[in-house]
Amino acid sequence: MSLVSIRSARASRDGLRPLAGVALLVAALCALPMVAVVIAALTGGTDTVAHLAETVLWSYTRATLALVLLVAAGTFVIGVGTAWLVTMTRFPGKRFLEIALVIPLAFPAYVLAYAYTHILDHPGIVQSFLRDVTGWGPRDYWFPEIRSLGGAALMLVLVLYPYVYLLARAAFLQQSGSTFLAARALGSGATAAFFRVSLPLARPAIAGGVLLAVMETIADFGTVSYFSVQTFATGIYTSWFALADRAGAAQLALCLLSFALLLAMLERLQRGGAQYHEGARRTQAMAPAHLKGWRAMLAMIACALPVVLGAGLPIVVLVSMGIGSEQDLLSPRYIGFVRNSLTLAGVAALVTVGAAISVGFFQRLHRGRRARAAAYVARLGYAVPGGVIAVGLLVPFAAFDNALDAWMRATFDISTGLLVTGSIWLLVVAYMVRFLAAALGAYEGGQAMVHGNMDAASRSLGQGPLGTLRRVHLPILAPSLLTALLIVFVDVMKELPATLIMRPFNYDTLAVQAYRLANDERLEGAAVPSLVIVAMGLLPVILICRQVGRRG
Repeated sequence: MSLVSIRSARASRDGLRPLAGVALLVAALCALPMVAVVIAALTGGTDTVAHLAETVLWSYTRATLALVLLVAAGTFVIGVGTAWLVTMTRFPGKRFLEIALVIPLAFPAYVLAYAYTHILDHPGIVQSFLRDVTGWGPRDYWFPEIRSLGGAALMLVLVLYPYVYLLARAAFLQQSGSTFLAARALGSGATAAFFRVSLPLARPAIAGGVLLAVMETIADFGTVSYFSVQTFATGIYTSWFALADRAGAAQLALCLLSFALLLAMLERLQRGGAQYHEGARRTQAMAPAHLKGWRAMLAMIACALPVVLGAGLPIVVLVSMGIGSEQDLLSPRYIGFVRNSLTLAGVAALVTVGAAISVGFFQRLHRGRRARAAAYVARLGYAVPGGVIAVGLLVPFAAFDNALDAWMRATFDISTGLLVTGSIWLLVVAYMVRFLAAALGAYEGGQAMVHGNMDAASRSLGQGPLGTLRRVHLPILAPSLLTALLIVFVDVMKELPATLIMRPFNYDTLAVQAYRLANDERLEGAAVPSLVIVAMGLLPVILICRQVGRRG
C-alpha cells in the first residue's frame, strides 16, 4: 500500500471517530429513557404494583385496548376505502379529494376534541338547537356523549386515518392491473376481486399504516385527558403530578413501554415484509372504473366526509370560537407563548436533524454492528409515548441533580439546585428521542440519491468523512433535510404530554395554553392557540399533498 493510501485511510479513521462518538451518544440518549423506566419500575417495590393492580391497572388496560381496537378498525375502514376509491375509480372531484384526504393529518386530536365538544356537548350548538326546536328538557331525550371513550376514538380516527390512506394508496398504485383483471376474468365481481386480490397484495403496507396509527393512539394524552378516558397515558401524568407517586408512574410507564415496543416490533416485521406486493409490478396499468349517477355520488360523499369532519368543520368552528373569545394573539402574554413554542420547536428541530445526520452518515460509512445498533435504537423513540420518555429522563437526571447538590452542600456548603431537571435542554432531549425516527427516515430517503461513487471520488480528492458530508452530501440532501426540519418542528409544536411534564416553571407553550384553557372549560379561548398549532401543522402536510399530487 502506498504512503498516500495509508495516510488517506488513517485520516478517514480519524475523521470517523468524532462522528462515531456523536452517533453513539445519540443512541445512548435514546436508550436512556427506556432503561431508566425499567430500572425505576423494578426498584419501585411490590406494594405499588399491588396497589395499582387492585385499583386502576385493569381499567387502564381495558380502556387503552378498547381505544386501540376502535382506532385500528376506524383508520382501516376509512384509510383503505378512500385509497381504493381515489386510485381505482373516477368520479367528480376525485383529483381534489385525493389530495384533501391528507389535510386532517395537520390537526392534533385534542384540537378536534375541543371543536367537537363545543358542537356536540350538552350546552353545545347541536343540543341547544334541538332543545329550542322541540321544547324538550335535558332528561327528555338521549344524545351520544362526546366526552367518552367512543368520542376519543372518533377524534383519533379522524386525524390518524391519513397514515393508512397514504400507504394503502401507494400500494394500490404499485399493483399490477393484470392480477385484478385475471380475478375478474375468473368470475369474481369487482368487490370480490378487491377482497381476494388487491387487499391481500396491499396487506403489509396497510398493516404498517394501522400500526403507526395505533402507536400514536397509545401516545395520545390531550384527547383522552380532556374526555376523562382513563388510559395508561393519563395514569402516568396523574401518578407523577397529582399523587406524587414516582414508582407508580414508572411502573405504569413500563406497561405502556412494553406495549409500544411490541407494536414497534410488529411494525418492523410488517415493513420487512412490505416487499410482498412489490413482486406484482404492474405490466399493465389498472384501468379505473368511471362511476356515474348514484355510485359517483356515494364515492364523492365517502371521500369528502372524512375531510369535512377531520378538517373543514373543525376549522369553521375554531375560527368562530376564536372570534368570540377574549384571547389576543398580539398581547405580550400570547407573544410569550408563541416565542416559547417557536424556540422549543426550532431548537429541537435543529438538534434532532443534526442527530439524524450523525447517525445516518455513521451507518453509511461504518457497516459494523455498532452503527446498525445505533440506528436501530435511534428509531425506537417514535414508538415510545412522550409521557414515558418524560418519566424516563426525569428519574435519572433528578437523581443526578440531587446527588450533585448534596455533594456540593457537604463539600463547599453551596446549593446547586436542579441544574438539568426542569431545564429547556432536557426537554429538547426528550423531543429528540421522540421524533428522531421521523428525521432519520427523511434523511435516509434523501441519502439514497447519493451514489457510493461520490464518496469514493471525494476521498480520492483528499476529503475526509466530515469534508465529504459537508461538501457532497449536505448540498444534495438539502430538500430532504428541510422536510425533516419541518416535520420535527410541527411535531414539537403539537407535542403535549412531554411538554406538560418536563417544561420549566412558568414556561408555557401554545399547546399547554390550549390544554389549560380547555380544562377550565374556556373552549373559545382554547380555539386561538389551537388555530395557530393547526396553521403550523399545515406546512409539512402541504409538502405531502404536493407529493400525492405528483404521483396521482
